[in-house]
Amino acid sequence: MPDLRRTPEPLPRAGGWAVFGVLIVFVAAGTARRLPEQPLLATAALVVAVGVGAVAIFGRAAFILPAAAISSAAIAVLANGVASNVAWFGIAVLAAWCALSAPLAVTATYWFAAIVLLTTEYLVTSRDPGWAAWIGGTTFSVVGCLFGRRQRELVVQLREAQAGLTLRAQAEERNRIARELHDVIAHSLTISLLHVSSARLALADDPADAERALAEAERLGRASLDEVRHAVGLLHRHGSLDPTAPLPGSTDVPSLLEGFRAAGADVRATVDGDLDALPATVGLAAYRILQEALTNAARHAPAQRATVHITVTADAVLLDVDSAGAPGRGNGLGLVGMRERAESLGGTFEAGPGGSGWRVHAELPLTTKAVR
Repeated sequence: MPDLRRTPEPLPRAGGWAVFGVLIVFVAAGTARRLPEQPLLATAALVVAVGVGAVAIFGRAAFILPAAAISSAAIAVLANGVASNVAWFGIAVLAAWCALSAPLAVTATYWFAAIVLLTTEYLVTSRDPGWAAWIGGTTFSVVGCLFGRRQRELVVQLREAQAGLTLRAQAEERNRIARELHDVIAHSLTISLLHVSSARLALADDPADAERALAEAERLGRASLDEVRHAVGLLHRHGSLDPTAPLPGSTDVPSLLEGFRAAGADVRATVDGDLDALPATVGLAAYRILQEALTNAARHAPAQRATVHITVTADAVLLDVDSAGAPGRGNGLGLVGMRERAESLGGTFEAGPGGSGWRVHAELPLTTKAVR
């Protein structure tokens, strides 16, 4: 909720000039009525009402209340206790300006002083019912402008909130793309290095096998390069790249496992359930988590067996990767990325010592839950 007690954001300068113009019109009209009777007094009151009123409208916030009070006193002198003098509109204009541009305490003080002035005119000068109209009009001006000011500040807050949401969405998109790049590059380099190592070992005894390993490394490098180009293309949607190219999913899990095996990794896998039935978002998360878990296993324990077990139930997909061998040390970005992927879908993720060495377990609901 907007805080009416503080000084609001300044109005556009055109708004101040509009209010000042209305003040001049009403004070000048009241002066025209008083001028034939007392020209010097009427002229002096006009100058004070308009000049000091300009200070209230265009001056600093601290000057609003004293300047508006002096300008109102000049208007009272100019109207000379006549309820039918339109110069009294000037008080309603100044009250409206206070409501739009001054703290609530200043607005309430000016409104109370104006009501006291108009009530005194009613009691002292004449019992003209027109004074009730001036009291009501001034009060209505204050209340209406306070509502207008509240709406204006709500709009400002809404725009700030929208800007904040935009920045947050951009940050989340950058983090998502960073996760994609990390997973793709880490997997590509690890498997390519396994193929290159196999080729180096087989070069002397089996050139054909070495050539096959190098060809597979080249194929994997090209495929990974396409994925990197796609992820980078998301950052520049106006380029020639197609940002709508399909991302990997659950149907690509068998080829992912075969790729590790072809690189020489000892990967055993069992799948219970239909991977083809997974939603695209769940399939992508499962693929990336499995890819990162096996990449870490191949990098930190290349000679050890990794056992994968995937279970698809009616409500969730359970992913378990058990890698033999002591865990190595890394920067932790892979674990953070896997956890964020699981939790973004409302699932859970665990990784740490367990099983035959290091165990990764993720549970991804098939229906995305609200994430706080």
